[in-house]
Amino acid sequence: MRAPFSSVRSRAALAATAVVAVALVAAAFALLFALRSNLTDQAARQADQFSLEVAQQIANRVPLGELDLPGSEDHPTQVLDGKGRLVVASEDLEKITGTGVPAVRPVSPPPTAAPTPALTPSPTPTGDDDDDDSGGDDDSGDDTDDDSKAPEVPADGAVSQALDHRTGSATVDGRSVDHLFSERRVTGLAGGPYTVLTGSSLGPQESAVRATTIAMIVGVPALLVVVGGVTWLVTRRALRPVEGIRREMAAITASEDLTRRVPEPATHDEVAKLARTTNETLTALEASVDRQRRFVADASHELRSPIASLRTQLEVGEAHPELLDVPGAVADTVRLQQLAADLLLLARLDAGEHAGSTRLDLAALVREEVSQRSADRIPVTPDVRGSAEVAGSRGQLARVLGNLLDNAQRHAAGEVRATVCREGGQVVLAVCDDGAGVPEAERERIFERFVRLDDARSRDDGGAGLGLAIARDVAHRHGGTLDVGRAGAGGARFELRLPAAGREQALPVPAPASALGAAPAQVLGDRRE
Repeated sequence: MRAPFSSVRSRAALAATAVVAVALVAAAFALLFALRSNLTDQAARQADQFSLEVAQQIANRVPLGELDLPGSEDHPTQVLDGKGRLVVASEDLEKITGTGVPAVRPVSPPPTAAPTPALTPSPTPTGDDDDDDSGGDDDSGDDTDDDSKAPEVPADGAVSQALDHRTGSATVDGRSVDHLFSERRVTGLAGGPYTVLTGSSLGPQESAVRATTIAMIVGVPALLVVVGGVTWLVTRRALRPVEGIRREMAAITASEDLTRRVPEPATHDEVAKLARTTNETLTALEASVDRQRRFVADASHELRSPIASLRTQLEVGEAHPELLDVPGAVADTVRLQQLAADLLLLARLDAGEHAGSTRLDLAALVREEVSQRSADRIPVTPDVRGSAEVAGSRGQLARVLGNLLDNAQRHAAGEVRATVCREGGQVVLAVCDDGAGVPEAERERIFERFVRLDDARSRDDGGAGLGLAIARDVAHRHGGTLDVGRAGAGGARFELRLPAAGREQALPVPAPASALGAAPAQVLGDRRE
């Protein structure tokens, strides 16, 4: 059973919807908080403004019974005296909470006289004043009395800043609405200090917040559905070429037809790159399979000849013992053994056998190998200059040297030379002969497996065409190169270049020769076999 949300489209749509949902919910809460805060601040400013107007009237000695109070529905107002008693309240106010004074009607009608300034003690007359009054001029005394009896203008009261903001409710005409109350005090008047409490309705704030909340409750899910649907469609459209690639790959796997290719979109995005890379992989895989098939066919052909020859000789020997060609049978057996060893080595190299990292002197290796070749048709002349250390496998490098010398022996006219020298950071091993050389057009093809040039088709004189292929593969696995050129004597010059061994040298680990797109593996064998 297919698990839910198992496809890329569903997971992408779900992830996009979840991310947008989190963002929208966070934005909604932030918007509601900012809206509520802004509307609350606006209500507080309105309450402060109306409480200031009422307090200024009281400070200007307007009679309490004649105060011009704001509308009771939007801005209910209470005025308290110095003892906390309600002296003035808005008309039509039925109930109020949050102000600390639940009364909505004053105990006694508010006075119609203006509040008087608070009384201050009169200054006590001094003795000098009495003396002046009793002994001075009558006219001057009358003038002083007249001045002291002139009426004084009473001082206005002082209005404080908004002291506090309280949240409560007011009921007018049976309808209760939440309000924000602003508190101020008026000092400096008799009967004071007076406290003014004026509210501002929070109804518009609640209506706006409620409407915004409803809009978000309806709009956010709808927006999430749109986001999920659009993401699903866009992802489906983007992954349609991928599905085409998958179907074609499944068909290729089922049919085993490596000549087929997946469709490549005309775009330049990642899917198009995937398609191109897939086709390149199929091309390399096709070449590798073809190479393996040719290898198997050539190996079968090469094995069949010595086996058939050996069987024929044994059958003749069985029927006519005096005609048994023992040396020929032994030669065929040796040739068969060498071919099997070459095939086994190629298999190990194709499987990724490492070259190793043992330090060895390539010059000493050349001297030792040359000294052991006593059966060569042409003696090998070593030209070794000092020591030349490399890192790698002694057995594999000895195999390369043996293959190159065997190849030179088959084609040399009268001279075979092996030289070792050091050039910069490389050690160079060169094997030269004075034979016919290798045509320039064939200098790369001779390193392919089972390749023998026209003048070396005879299996009696040549090998199976694996020696040079094995030699180059071993050279690559040691981080070096193997190439062929023209020798000074006119023959062929095979040149092996390897990195010189340092104090800390790590050899590269190349991919197996059978890996996709790799060059054919190479090491034992014949130049013109």
